[in-house]
Amino acid sequence: MTPPDRRFSVVETDRLPRAFGHWSPVVVAEPGRVVFISGMTARDSTGEVVGVGDYEAQTRQICENIKEAIEAAGGTLADIAALSVYVLDVSAFKVITSVRREYFPSPPPTSTMVEVPRLLDEKCLIEITATGVLTA
Repeated sequence: MTPPDRRFSVVETDRLPRAFGHWSPVVVAEPGRVVFISGMTARDSTGEVVGVGDYEAQTRQICENIKEAIEAAGGTLADIAALSVYVLDVSAFKVITSVRREYFPSPPPTSTMVEVPRLLDEKCLIEITATGVLTA
């Protein structure tokens, strides 16, 4: 059941496979403003990469960056409707999902995770983009 303060609702159907991680297969955005958050890496406010070599630390920093971005736009993490995750090693899926559960309320946003050969900064293991929906 979607909490009433969410800007999107989850579509449920038994005709799609169940999510095996922390995401929703389909969400519908309610009327409002759409916020697009660029790919966030594990950089702190000084621009330094946090958690070099550590997926958990980098995912946590990225979630904090997304939280700061959506709050700066006037929303909360509950307003995030979709995530795109780029990782150097998909075997880190469980660690990444564990951290995401701490930040994104249930039902969670939609999500795509893709393993890539390289990110712009060789210290970064993961990059996440986000889309949020705020009330008009």
